Amino acid sequence: MQTLVEVSQVKSELSQFKTDDSKPTIKAESPAANDSIAVPAVTPAAFTVESPNVSYSPELIESTFDYHMTECEHTDRGLTVKPVVKTYEFQTVRKVPKTGLMLVGWGGNNGTTLTAGIHANKHNICWETKEGVQRPNYFGSVTQASTVYVGTCKGEEVYVPLKEVVPMIDPNDIVIGGWDISSMNLGDAMKRSKVLDIDLQKQVYDHMKTMTPLPSIYLPEFIAANQSERADNVLEGTKSELVDQVRAQIRDFKVANELDKVIVLWTGNTERFAEIREGLNDTWANLEAAIKADESEISPSTLMCIASLLEDCAYINGSPQNTFVPGVVELALARNVFIGGDDFKSGQTKMKSVLVDFLVGAGIKPESIVSYNHLGNNDGKNLSSPACFRSKEISKSNVVDDMVGSNNILYEKGEHPDHIVVIKYLPFVGDSKRAMDEYTSRIFMNGMNTIVMHNTCEDSLLASPLILDLFVLTEIAQRITMREKGSSRDFQTMHPVLSLLSYLTKAPIVPPGTPVVNALFKQRDCMVNIFRACVGLQPDNHMLLEHKIA
Repeated sequence: MQTLVEVSQVKSELSQFKTDDSKPTIKAESPAANDSIAVPAVTPAAFTVESPNVSYSPELIESTFDYHMTECEHTDRGLTVKPVVKTYEFQTVRKVPKTGLMLVGWGGNNGTTLTAGIHANKHNICWETKEGVQRPNYFGSVTQASTVYVGTCKGEEVYVPLKEVVPMIDPNDIVIGGWDISSMNLGDAMKRSKVLDIDLQKQVYDHMKTMTPLPSIYLPEFIAANQSERADNVLEGTKSELVDQVRAQIRDFKVANELDKVIVLWTGNTERFAEIREGLNDTWANLEAAIKADESEISPSTLMCIASLLEDCAYINGSPQNTFVPGVVELALARNVFIGGDDFKSGQTKMKSVLVDFLVGAGIKPESIVSYNHLGNNDGKNLSSPACFRSKEISKSNVVDDMVGSNNILYEKGEHPDHIVVIKYLPFVGDSKRAMDEYTSRIFMNGMNTIVMHNTCEDSLLASPLILDLFVLTEIAQRITMREKGSSRDFQTMHPVLSLLSYLTKAPIVPPGTPVVNALFKQRDCMVNIFRACVGLQPDNHMLLEHKIA
């Protein structure tokens, strides 16, 4: 298959420093004005695939994709592997609808940081630090700041932005809103979070101070008692009434902003795990009856999720609690509405999913993994509750399971590295999370190798781009349909349990019968290759056979 990649010549990045004259900003006149501002060599302008396997119309991108897979069978002779090729047809709607993002926990560190970042990017607000003039960006976002290899041109490798492969929503066009148990406006909540540089805070404050979170669901038995002092903006009523009130809030937000659709994402406090009990939440019928009976063991996040699903709004869980009890999953399947999660994979766990994958793939056997964190933001304060910490511990601990299970030379059946996770609340460090990891592995002739890693970062500056990516990927997934070629079935969306989001979550939920993949590069390849399939491109195999023959 041949492809044609159209790439424009470089445009000066200085043109990006257009400012809203009504807002106080700093304008960078040239690259020399600040050595820290880099100008990229090439800015891609268009990406088109020329192939009989793809066609473009004003409404759709339609493609045909040969999916190569293998079927394995254990026989008396051993393992038999059979190559199989299935052909799929994809349709991707090109028009990006006007979409709203509603955050649960909007007034927290993540919500205020993301909102301020969108305003800074939208209005090209620059700010000063002791290191010089800074400009806004979406670094840390895989959809906005990463590229995809598409081939070579005159011997040079060519990459295009991931967001150019298929039409994705522009973050600057997002209409953002949401809920919080604190009534503080977003400007003051941003100041309370102490994440962004003070000059940037001053410049975005006027955008933020007019934004006030909607009252949210507050059930104190599900989060730490130390959160009660914030809870001055809460809904009242029975569980059934709470669901109805949230549904009305979503409808009002959609109408007020003239939106085509809304996606809801939880970035609030980590809840304790809810009990899974037969007759309570094991089916949708039982869960619906339990809500009407005002049963106590139904969490705020589950109620928010149910309200979203009943309004046909996709729901993403950015915290580690078990929001998606079996009854919720059944409801999502019945309504064919996306759910995804759990728990943002931002720093320490992302590194773990890289390092353990490397070690096991290299034939090195991790025997002990110790992860220690301390942080001083409100997330850390809430996690000082043992029940809430237990939810986080589970999501961080299971991240190595599939990588360990992939190598039966290193690990016998049921064998697993010793693995412990510790999180401590230390108010002094604020949002600046400190993470320390020790990996001890068995190497050749039973020697030992220890790798120690230290990571310091603003926790919310890592998490906020993940919120953006989860939203962008969920939105584009709603515009992709597919079917096996020759099938009499209509085109259909991906499974409502959206495993496409696994790259961004610590404990990815997947459809029943689907293997859980935590290895980071497998997760990214899955995401990228689905988008390549949407434009009729095969996965890149990195074999470079054209260079292997003399």
